[in-house]
Amino acid sequence: MEFEMNRMMPPADREEFVRQSCHGEVPLDARLEPWMLECMGDQRLFDRVAEFGSPLNVIHTEPMEQNVDALRQVASERKIDLKIFFARKSNKCLSFVDQAKRSGIGVDTASENEVRQCLDRGIDPGQLICTAAVKSEALLQRCIDRQICIVVDNLDELNRIVSIAKTVERSASIALRLGGFHHDGRKLPTRFGFDVGRDATLCERLSDLPITVLGVHFHLDGYDAGQRVAALTESLDWINRLRRGGHSPVFIDMGGGFPMSYLQSGQQWKRFWDEHRSALLGQRSEVTYRNHGLGLNVHRGEVIGEPNSYPYSQSPTKGDWLRSILDFPVAGVSIAERIASSNVELRCEPGRCLMDGCGMTVASVEFRKQDAEGHWLIGLSMNRTQCRTSSDDFLVDPILLPCNRSDHRSKSGYLVGAYCTESELLSLRHLVFPHGVRCGDLVVFPNTAGYLMHFLESRSHQFPLAKNYLWQSDSLDPIDHQPDHACTA
Repeated sequence: MEFEMNRMMPPADREEFVRQSCHGEVPLDARLEPWMLECMGDQRLFDRVAEFGSPLNVIHTEPMEQNVDALRQVASERKIDLKIFFARKSNKCLSFVDQAKRSGIGVDTASENEVRQCLDRGIDPGQLICTAAVKSEALLQRCIDRQICIVVDNLDELNRIVSIAKTVERSASIALRLGGFHHDGRKLPTRFGFDVGRDATLCERLSDLPITVLGVHFHLDGYDAGQRVAALTESLDWINRLRRGGHSPVFIDMGGGFPMSYLQSGQQWKRFWDEHRSALLGQRSEVTYRNHGLGLNVHRGEVIGEPNSYPYSQSPTKGDWLRSILDFPVAGVSIAERIASSNVELRCEPGRCLMDGCGMTVASVEFRKQDAEGHWLIGLSMNRTQCRTSSDDFLVDPILLPCNRSDHRSKSGYLVGAYCTESELLSLRHLVFPHGVRCGDLVVFPNTAGYLMHFLESRSHQFPLAKNYLWQSDSLDPIDHQPDHACTA
């Protein structure tokens, strides 16, 4: 039987095809954009991998505009000013910087190279903000020279900014990064920013310095909307404190951490963890390699711990999540109303959320073999840093694109990568290939543009970094090579 997808298939048939090609033993079906299905149905995808190597990152910028619009709509309905900055660290391809410029949003930069690239790309300095965790003197010098707003994290950083500003006889534009907010009776831990309690006198100490305080900034770990409400409430207090101290702050920046969902079904997500816990207790077959816990452990017959995983299915997300924050009442007044009455602009710096639907990573199958325990291993020409963040695994079903025909060998197994370690698994999940898998097939990891492509990528063993390609659906040759120099520093 021939098992091959082609670009002439109706969209519904294409989607059905990819669902049948590969799935986890406990499935986690990906949300797929129409352009992804179109791209996967094009033989030229195989040609490009053969020509330029595996893995290949394929990106498409149009979904970014849709994600921006979803956030803007929420703010517009509440009559507040919202300025969005794309968190450049989430993907290094400059096509997204260009798209940010077309969309009229800013760019959040985290290094001197990111700042330089954005300026070289024609981004106005007023559309940039620098939030780097560690800021070199060269980075601060460039930001002060171009009047780019610097998010100040600590006193040493502030003192260095003041020293440079005095030397060049210019005022530095800054925002104060805040942390240590209180929520549900506890203090939120963070390694970033000035503590809202301990550093309460900071506002009075900023007078007569060569700085212009444009606003306050925070970024919280996780996706708890209630924590954002608490942080915004305390940030508004700091806005008033700064104004009483003679400053004129104009914005509150709530950072990133806007949630999104990778999966079609929340029920699948719940079932996966239920089945995984059963496997850890020995009540069913393993769903991960050697029963890897993914953050969970068994102690005295009970599963303990928390998943070390991004919440690949969650609700609310994106605009709905932002709406829940802005509509939350504090002392009878919504956060949106408090922001509007304070005459400040709300800013944010999403990364993963804006990259939703904007990319996928494609790798070729190089071998199939059995390990010492009899597990089938499917070797891909890539390494685990090329589709991974800090989580234990990328918990989304990959998609298999057969090169020409079905093969009844290797009906299930684990994806392994190119690094010479026992731990080099590209996915810890046990995967099923109903039609088999063969050398020369392609494996697609969907929706990887946000952090998964570039955040941890490494070229250990002297492997080259993955090439990055821009998908353009109206092109005669829709997958265009984007040169390394256009994507990297």
